[in-house]
Amino acid sequence: MVEGRGPSDSPDSGLEPEAGMPTGSVYEWFQRGMRLLAEGSPAAAAALLERAADAEPGSRSIREALARAQFNSRRYAEAVDSFRRIVDANPTEDYAYFGLGLALWRTGDMEAAQEPLAIAVAMRPDQRHYVSALKSVRATLRARRA
Repeated sequence: MVEGRGPSDSPDSGLEPEAGMPTGSVYEWFQRGMRLLAEGSPAAAAALLERAADAEPGSRSIREALARAQFNSRRYAEAVDSFRRIVDANPTEDYAYFGLGLALWRTGDMEAAQEPLAIAVAMRPDQRHYVSALKSVRATLRARRA
């Protein structure tokens, strides 16, 4: 290792040493973020995808990937915000409603989780994982009320 260089500024890291900015285009950041997410590194993916989302705030694909990375790295409140932005921009995104419901569930807000999960199920009743999540939330709410 060359003295003065750490792992974060190695030539293969994709970061420019001075600015800490990813190298390449926003599309390349997105692709690297998706690869990191697929390889099981959601926190690293989220860091890169946050940069991409800042550069392209209107990109639904980047925002969804960021929300998934945030969720998978247990940053549930941030995932709620990202999924909510997708839903607000395009209310026909069933997966965003599902993700929003799951993220709300993980924050402990069962009451709030119920509505987006119900919307996702109404939009895509064929998705068993949507139905299962909604049933679990409703069962938990019933148990709490009893």
